[in-house]
Amino acid sequence: MRFIANRHNQKALALNEEGELEKAIASYHKAIKADPTWAVPWYNLGLLYKYEGQWAESLECNQQAAALDPEDDAAWWNLGIAATALADWGEARRAWQQCELTIPAGTGPIEANFGLTPIRLAIGEVIWCRRIDPARAIVESVPLPDSEHRYGDLLLHDGAPNGYRNVDGKDVPVFDELALLSPSEYGTFEVEIERATEEEIDQLVDLAGERKLAAEDWSTVRTLCRACSEGNPDEHEHHHEPGSGPEHRVGIAALSEKQVRELLVAWQQKFPHAIVSEIDCVLAPAWIN
Repeated sequence: MRFIANRHNQKALALNEEGELEKAIASYHKAIKADPTWAVPWYNLGLLYKYEGQWAESLECNQQAAALDPEDDAAWWNLGIAATALADWGEARRAWQQCELTIPAGTGPIEANFGLTPIRLAIGEVIWCRRIDPARAIVESVPLPDSEHRYGDLLLHDGAPNGYRNVDGKDVPVFDELALLSPSEYGTFEVEIERATEEEIDQLVDLAGERKLAAEDWSTVRTLCRACSEGNPDEHEHHHEPGSGPEHRVGIAALSEKQVRELLVAWQQKFPHAIVSEIDCVLAPAWIN
């Protein structure tokens, strides 16, 4: 009966909010048993499993929810995410097509250009990534070392916007990271640079890109309050300034320290007045481990 099912579903939602996940799962199953034709508890259970990273269970629940309510785009989207996490490309493609997304033809992994998007890592840092399908993106930034993520990592991300960033006058949604699917081989190196202008550091960033490396001036990174991070910081009255420290704290993504040194030598030939500190490997290249 729907009334009884709804009571169990509401109880499960409260238990989930309190962190009582096993009890919440049991209550969702009671709701499903009370009304097997109702899609909502299946969807909610799939959502719980998604945030726990239990992809097989999330896939099954969202398949049931979508079968019971084919018009529920959220169920299809979470089905697509779970299928992507499991590399079940047939189910992922079916889900994205149900969401009326344009997906390249094929049977294997989706490799397309869905544009740049900001993604919030588990520690809260927001980085820029290049989306290759509706739920996967490759890291284009040089993340701060505390994130334990690297330039080139392949991430699984959520589909619900959790904040926005303004790019060229257009609001771009921020998606939350769900999982690291494939680690990059790049390491992260840190150098402190003094007596260099922002324009000269920009040229270092460009030179790194030409050498298939990446560089980012971490000195410009702002720590945002939660309201700004999960909203649009350009529309808030709060002012968040970069932290104090050396003139330029630069993160460089490379496969070896040798590549970093060669990059800096080439850059300093053009800007010999710049002072570069010792190179610090803050996150070793994955191939070393």
